[in-house]
Amino acid sequence: MLQPHQAEHAPAAATEGFNAGQTIISHVANSDPHHPLIHLPPIFGIDLSVSKHVFMLWLVAVLLFVIVTWTVRRALAKDKDPAAPQGMMNGLEIVVEFIRDTIVGPSVGSKWVRVWTPMLLTLFLFILFANLIGLIPVFDLLALINHTVLHLPADSFLTKLTHGGTTATGNFNVTAGLATITFIAIIVAGARAHGFFQHWKNMVPHGLPVPIYFLLIPIEIMGMFVRPFALTMRLAANMTGGHIAILAILSFVFIFTELFDRAIAGIAVGIVLSLPLAVGISGLEIIVVLVQAYVFTLLTAVFIGMAIHAHH
Repeated sequence: MLQPHQAEHAPAAATEGFNAGQTIISHVANSDPHHPLIHLPPIFGIDLSVSKHVFMLWLVAVLLFVIVTWTVRRALAKDKDPAAPQGMMNGLEIVVEFIRDTIVGPSVGSKWVRVWTPMLLTLFLFILFANLIGLIPVFDLLALINHTVLHLPADSFLTKLTHGGTTATGNFNVTAGLATITFIAIIVAGARAHGFFQHWKNMVPHGLPVPIYFLLIPIEIMGMFVRPFALTMRLAANMTGGHIAILAILSFVFIFTELFDRAIAGIAVGIVLSLPLAVGISGLEIIVVLVQAYVFTLLTAVFIGMAIHAHH
């Protein structure tokens, strides 16, 4: 028989259980805004504290800089034929030539290919690295080690680091920042090719009846903002959607365990359904990681090329 104090908490305990929605959101969302990794005072009302995704941006930037710099300097230091790179330098050169010859060149033309290849190559590598790191469960492993071995307090840096999602490109603020770079690059490309004022005149065809411009100009202005908005939504939604799908499928194990009050039910569902589907979606996620980095870079190059070759 339950004691009075136990009876009071029995209904609450019965209603508590595995919350799939809360678990999924905690894995894909940013850090708790009230408990950032590094708290900084606001400037002009803007909170500049370092969250999980900001930390991931720094980590991706540092890793990318170190790997590329080390690879290039190591290749230059060798006394071998520079026309025949080996190892990581060979892989890096393949990526550089692929971006230059298949994305930038056909989009902006041979005159501007050397101007815009560095920026577009940086965009591609940064998005690719950020996407790939999001697939590696490093922070989940750290959370397991902390829970079982370290037992660090909740306010420690490592404990805060294990909370929240790891895919920075799944954050709409991050993809909006990348799309803003594209937006500015389009204007700069058009201004460099045609002059600042002529670039804006090229937004609509010349020689049309005046009433047509009242229709075309608002449409073109809307198109200026729709392009970066589409880049923002496409990248973030694709990177977030895959993680949500995997977590939702894995949640079946805990849902069926509670539903039948038997661990064997959850294990059976996990072996028969959740595990095969999760592995399949994870394989698909690897393809999505590559495709989304390619698509973002390709569309950016196309938009820049449209600004340069406005009359075509």
